[in-house]
Amino acid sequence: MQTKIEIKPSKRLRKIPKYIFAELDEWKEEARARGLDLIDLGIGNPDGCTPEPVVKAAVESIKNPGNHGYPDFKGKLVLREGIAKWLEKRHGISVDPKTEIQTLLGAKEGLAHLAMAYTDPGDINIVPDPYYPVLSRGTWISDGQIHHIKLEESNSFLPDLNSIPEEVAQKARMFFVNYPNNPTAATITKEFFKELVDYCRKYNILLCSDLAYSEINFDGYKPPSVFEVEGAKDIAIEFYSFSKSYNMAGWRIGFAVGNEEFIKNLYAIKTNVDYGTSSIIQDAAIAALSMDESYCCDITGIYQRRRDFMLEGVKKLGWDHRKTSATMYLWLKIPKGYNSKTWCKMVLDKTGVVFTPGIAFGEHSDNYFRTSLVAPDQRLHEALDRLEKANIKYFE
Repeated sequence: MQTKIEIKPSKRLRKIPKYIFAELDEWKEEARARGLDLIDLGIGNPDGCTPEPVVKAAVESIKNPGNHGYPDFKGKLVLREGIAKWLEKRHGISVDPKTEIQTLLGAKEGLAHLAMAYTDPGDINIVPDPYYPVLSRGTWISDGQIHHIKLEESNSFLPDLNSIPEEVAQKARMFFVNYPNNPTAATITKEFFKELVDYCRKYNILLCSDLAYSEINFDGYKPPSVFEVEGAKDIAIEFYSFSKSYNMAGWRIGFAVGNEEFIKNLYAIKTNVDYGTSSIIQDAAIAALSMDESYCCDITGIYQRRRDFMLEGVKKLGWDHRKTSATMYLWLKIPKGYNSKTWCKMVLDKTGVVFTPGIAFGEHSDNYFRTSLVAPDQRLHEALDRLEKANIKYFE
């Protein structure tokens, strides 16, 4: 009898929590096998079509044999120049397209690689909780430690800088923030960004701003860039995504902006572990940046309409949710007697409506769940009807 061979993964991989979205997929597969018609409001996957000018540009680009080879690591200069113009127009900030912009295979990749570039084993990085999973996982993959700041609803889900122990601040290498926030939909002001910049400057910490939802905003609110704060470029780097703004989640393209040193170190990681973004996708992104603002307004308008009737709907079911100013999410409390996984599993089994358990976003998030506004209006209305008929309500 042949001896069974066991080859174990690294200790750092084994320490990383199971990715809850994988477990959520298992729940959905089981529910479909029972014949349930699912309304999936779990993952934040935009349900709209990519704008036609973007698709057209990609089709034309794929016909060009010059785009069939390996792409440049840094990204086409014409794309980086387009990004620089877009940043100047949107945020009034000036960046050098040659040295201060790095194209990415989506912001998620860049955030993980940045942690790898700046984290040694045992280093401490600061991440508010709840958090987009990669904001912590990049550090854990690098064998670093995370100090999580609990985000409180009473503080508008903003990090309380005074709650960070002095010894943590002294040792911290990086401070990750994500505003507009996934999953809470909380927003930030330029004034608070200044507080963060001042804090990170005081302790010599790299401030990493994930601005993936910069264009999904409502009621006149305009999310600031960290670089609108004077001197932020000395201490900060910022990440952007095309996924939500242009319905390009599956295209996998984003970019990072920062001073030459930060971009150079991010670039060094990329050149060792992956390649640049497909030239075809880059041409599509160039077309996206060149579109009239009305395209983004149309996408934003859809989410704003959905936000309005979903807020009204959940209020009838007992949730007194604040009116959000950005993102495609609602962050709702779990009724008494449940944790986020048992609650979301019960709702899925009874109604076929899929929510994301709060525990997916951190250990301080188990008394919430996230619903994404990523289904056609008719299906969202149907989801509310199913919840009402199944007597799914909030109670203390």
